[in-house]
Amino acid sequence: MRERSTASSALLTDRYELTMLQATLRDGTAHRSCVFELFARRLSGGRRYGVIAGVGRLLDALETFRFGEAELAWLREAKVVDEDTITWLANYRFSGSIWGYPEGEIYFPYSPVLIVEGTFAECVILETVFLSILNHDSAIASAAARMVSAAGDRPCIEMGSRRTHEQSAISAARAAYVSGFAATSNLEAGRTYGIPTTGTSAHSFTLLHDTERDAFKAQVRALGNGTTLLVDTYDIPEGVALAVDVAGPELGGVRLDSGDLVSLAKSVRKQLDELGATSTRITVTSDLDEHAIAALASAPVDGYGVGTALVTGSGVPTSSFVYKLVARVGNDGEMVSVAKASKDKTSVGGRKYALRRQTKAGVAKTEVIGIGGEPEGPGRLLLVELVRGGKRIHHESLEAARERLKLALDELPPAAKQLSRGEPVIDTAFEDLS
Repeated sequence: MRERSTASSALLTDRYELTMLQATLRDGTAHRSCVFELFARRLSGGRRYGVIAGVGRLLDALETFRFGEAELAWLREAKVVDEDTITWLANYRFSGSIWGYPEGEIYFPYSPVLIVEGTFAECVILETVFLSILNHDSAIASAAARMVSAAGDRPCIEMGSRRTHEQSAISAARAAYVSGFAATSNLEAGRTYGIPTTGTSAHSFTLLHDTERDAFKAQVRALGNGTTLLVDTYDIPEGVALAVDVAGPELGGVRLDSGDLVSLAKSVRKQLDELGATSTRITVTSDLDEHAIAALASAPVDGYGVGTALVTGSGVPTSSFVYKLVARVGNDGEMVSVAKASKDKTSVGGRKYALRRQTKAGVAKTEVIGIGGEPEGPGRLLLVELVRGGKRIHHESLEAARERLKLALDELPPAAKQLSRGEPVIDTAFEDLS
């Protein structure tokens, strides 16, 4: 894995984080001990569950959240905050603690996905970057998990780099891999995160050559008989016949990128078998989402390439996470619960703990959120310690996150596999233990 960039993440934030900081430094409340919580009031898009991704990236960003000379000079030049605030930012180091749901864990409405404890000043300025990472990555992971579920045993390949921002493409590939995608087309994601990469050719490669045969011969010479040939530039049956004629029955695969994929897959499979290419795989692409993948379940398809729908969260590009102050120290030195109570945007005060309660058969039935203490009774604890005393203590591989998601999905009731809009598959219940 490549070493992380040392570029500062401190200006990946909104201006009001620093104006709040300036005001609280002036009135003395900046140093009050506080608890912030990151959660979603509902599951976006009417989904039955959500998937956490981006925790590792969030912790990377925390480690580089430093205001260096360049950042401070710009803040001063742009007159964002006063000189006293700039002096405070020059020495900023997060010294608090963070607990959260680890990557690959499933979440539901009001799950305390992230709990950040420290002074108001050091916690509040992390809001934007934390929300930015988790809202994006978890939206991609939630969409990807549905696609992998619809695909069954057939592999999904992430190939959406050309449909999103160049940096978002890397994080989208990472989130998709957490959710079970087998590979990515994005080389930077491969270099940075060790995700397997794959890819062969586009229609332009075929069009470059004088004939389709010439294109296939060139690709086979370069990549071997095990390559995957794109057979729908012109006439598909003719393309399949040419592909097998050039590569032989050992041809690794063919790709279909247009047309009625269900009927085409059936006719191409029949043609390949008749030509003796019985082990040649069929990969389909062409604006697939989880619904299209589910529709292809009965077709003789061996894998799916997913692009636009994946990197846009399949129509749900955010997880709707919010970051709210839920507790602060009072004048008597004791922590008191605080909560927003405006209509339609309520939050629940107090430091939270969480476990997932199951039936005797091991099926998840309730997300139990304890306020002020750990919920009583049996269940699987969900929060893990990520940062202690400002030091990152959580380091985990993407493979561990992938395995966690498999186990978490196996825990859910069968309704979790439904792709239609609906209610979360388990309820959330609060227990006041303060």
